[in-house]
Amino acid sequence: MIVVDDDPDMLRGLHRLLRQYGFKVALFDSVESFQNRADLSAASCIVLDVNLRDGSGIELRRQLSERDASLPIIFITGNDSDATRNAALQSGCAAYLTKPFPAQSLIEPIRRALAALT
Repeated sequence: MIVVDDDPDMLRGLHRLLRQYGFKVALFDSVESFQNRADLSAASCIVLDVNLRDGSGIELRRQLSERDASLPIIFITGNDSDATRNAALQSGCAAYLTKPFPAQSLIEPIRRALAALT
């Protein structure tokens, strides 16, 4: 499981939550750190913030698709809008969540995405 979010508190919270549910988690605080260090072959899903300080999560999703990286993506955002939601959904995400969200709102789409991979 990979989490990309530039909010340190959100990263810590998601790390704690996902570990509680038994997921091994790699954390990245920027597009650049993700691109430089992420091991996609070891990942099962990506939880990706839409608005990162150094780029767009939606654009990063498009780049991954162009590289044939077909990992399920769950977008999270604190700045919801119709345009953002539509762009995220059109990019082929497994879920789109608005911060703050209940734990089960994240865990359930992860479980569905992982079940679809098997």
